[in-house]
Amino acid sequence: MEQQANGAHLAFMEQLVRLNGAMAELFKHGNLELFTEMNKAIKEMYAVQHGAEDEVFKAIDPDCEVIYRNFDMIIAVLRTTEDGSIDRGAQTALNKLLHNIDEAAVNIASLLGMI
Repeated sequence: MEQQANGAHLAFMEQLVRLNGAMAELFKHGNLELFTEMNKAIKEMYAVQHGAEDEVFKAIDPDCEVIYRNFDMIIAVLRTTEDGSIDRGAQTALNKLLHNIDEAAVNIASLLGMI
């Protein structure tokens, strides 16, 4: 059972690294197509973590919820933009939501001993 938990932790951490990599590229280049990569990583993180009875996953649940909710809000903001054009208000909202995700990811990485 412990090996399964460690495998689940590793799978989650791999997706967290994937998410962080996509976010770093997004911040660096502004390529909105990276939201697709972020979405895939977040879905896989959710599948591994959500509802798990493992103490580690319970401990990181509040920060995971920040990631999940803020990414849902990013998608909502992007859907409200006209023709994919991001105005100043939408950009401000996206920046704040991305900051929240980044902060939660750092908290999770710290709790998992990754940093």
